Amino acid sequence: MKFTVLVIDDEKNIREGLGEALELDGYRVILAEDGAEGKARIDSGDVDLVITDLKMPKASGEEVLRYVMDSYPTIPVIMLTGHGTIEDAVAAMRSGAYDFITKPLNLDRLSLLVKRALSNRELAMQHREMQEELAGKKQFENIVGTSAPMRKVFDVVRQVAPTKASVLITGESGVGKELIADAIRNLSPRKDKPFIKVHCAALAESLLESELFGHEKGAFTGALARKRGRFELANEGTLFLDEIGEINQNVQIKILRVLQEKRFERVGGEDTVEVDVRIIAATNRDLKEEIRKGNFREDLYYRLNVVNLNVPPLRERKDDIPLLATSFLKELAKENDKKIDGIDSKARIVLYNYPWPGNVRELRNCIESAVVLAKGSILTTEDLPPTVGGSSEENTIRIPVGVTMDEAEKLIIRETLASVKGNKSKAAEILGIGRKTLHRKLEEYGLAFGRDEGDGDEAAGP
Repeated sequence: MKFTVLVIDDEKNIREGLGEALELDGYRVILAEDGAEGKARIDSGDVDLVITDLKMPKASGEEVLRYVMDSYPTIPVIMLTGHGTIEDAVAAMRSGAYDFITKPLNLDRLSLLVKRALSNRELAMQHREMQEELAGKKQFENIVGTSAPMRKVFDVVRQVAPTKASVLITGESGVGKELIADAIRNLSPRKDKPFIKVHCAALAESLLESELFGHEKGAFTGALARKRGRFELANEGTLFLDEIGEINQNVQIKILRVLQEKRFERVGGEDTVEVDVRIIAATNRDLKEEIRKGNFREDLYYRLNVVNLNVPPLRERKDDIPLLATSFLKELAKENDKKIDGIDSKARIVLYNYPWPGNVRELRNCIESAVVLAKGSILTTEDLPPTVGGSSEENTIRIPVGVTMDEAEKLIIRETLASVKGNKSKAAEILGIGRKTLHRKLEEYGLAFGRDEGDGDEAAGP
């Protein structure tokens, strides 16, 4: 894929001469003899740069510039002008033109201007693509994910959120079960009602019952006043019971009663408290195995597990790693007041291939450590924790001394594609470039292999 340059000039010799020079530089060229035709060409699409004369019939260069700035602000515009209209050209730059060049034209200077303008456009488009991805893929508050397994999770969240059904969220530690609970509540009719969270594993057994159901004054030593429990505080709202598999049998019985009858008594009390609470529970344990061992009540399990939502571990949704890493980098660089612009391609490959036993939580901690310890503006493998950065020799790309920049880039693209089994979408995310840019570079370097996300499982090869 080549960049396309539109040349607008009413002087045929200049128009065609510029076209020939730009084609020799490797660009695709479109010619227009006046501003009106030029605007029509821009509307037809596939224009990456506009070079326009300032003074033309039908529509002037200033009109073309205003049209581009209003309708296609990412397309750079270079103005051509005679010596007598330099002030007009400077005014055009204040209006958004990338630069201007005077006639008679210096083709070397123009070639440099074109190269710089297109490079800036490509960087701007990559940045915009990444920002759009981050904005669009944060489906629910702080959840970042576009992989097929996470799309299934999002679909279930959308379906279950508007209902009153209890939800049991399962998954390994660190996968983001609490964020899923947040999403369910935020998309529910109860989003403006209380949202109470209880981390069951963090409370001693002797305190958990009182925390959940409250107590009366004098119910036990230290109970100096009546205290409302979490169920009562969550009335008409949502109660999130994290690590539900850690609670004892006595508390399990009381929770079961609340789910069945929507009522309970405070510890040490006789008055019945009625509540309307939606329960979302989460666990990293296999509750069916806990039932078999006699540690968890089967009737409570089925009351909680009206809808089961399993959050996959990060190793099963590796497509999300580049986006998660970028999101964490942006957040943590700002939090630590550090200017870090990105992650280099080698580090991206390391992050992609690491198994992440601690899941998303471990990835975030990894990026935070790298941000804090980074010496430059780009994170490298040296900035990553040793357990991650030095995890595998197969993550290394060796570039011999003496190769050109083009050869090095070609090698990095080829090895990255190989590491993701030829999937172009994954490779583009790891390399931090747009898919269109990757396609163009593959064509330029003659690397005609790989597949787009969603394609068949064709083998990758040179």
